[in-house]
Amino acid sequence: MPISLFYSYAHSDEDLRMKLEKHLALLKRQNVISTWHDRKIEAGSEWKTQIDVHINHAQIILLLISPDFIASDYCYDVELKQALERHKKGLAQVIPIILRPVHWQNAPFSQFQALPTDAKPITLWSNEDSAFLSVAQGIRRAVESLMKAAL
Repeated sequence: MPISLFYSYAHSDEDLRMKLEKHLALLKRQNVISTWHDRKIEAGSEWKTQIDVHINHAQIILLLISPDFIASDYCYDVELKQALERHKKGLAQVIPIILRPVHWQNAPFSQFQALPTDAKPITLWSNEDSAFLSVAQGIRRAVESLMKAAL
C-alpha cells in the first residue's frame, strides 16, 4: 500500500507543485507513494469536503511554503491547522518545503525539518532540478521511515 501524500499549497505556486510532482514520479511509479492535491477535485464535487477527506487520510502532508501560502487564509488557517493537529496526534508527518523566499522561521511549522537542504528556497538554487532532487530524496527517506515503523 503506498504512503499517501497531500499537497497544501497556494494556487500561485502551482507551477512549482507540478515540477515537484515530476521529481516524485519514480516514487509513484514504484507504488511507494500516492499524491493528492485540490486540482484533482472533479466538477460537481464539494471542494471543501474533498480537501478534508484527503488531508485527514494523508500520511504525509507537504506544506509548499511561499509568501502566497503564508498570505492564504485557507492554507494557513484551515489546512495548516488540520496538518498540525494530525501531526500532534501521530497520524501524519508534516514536511515544509520552502519554495520561495519568505519569513517563515516563527511560523507554527518552523519546528519541523524543512526541505530542500538547509531550507534554502527552491527558487534560489542555481539549479532548480538539484533543489527538487534534494526534496525528493528527503521525501523518500521520510516515506521509508514510515514504512519501517508500520512493520
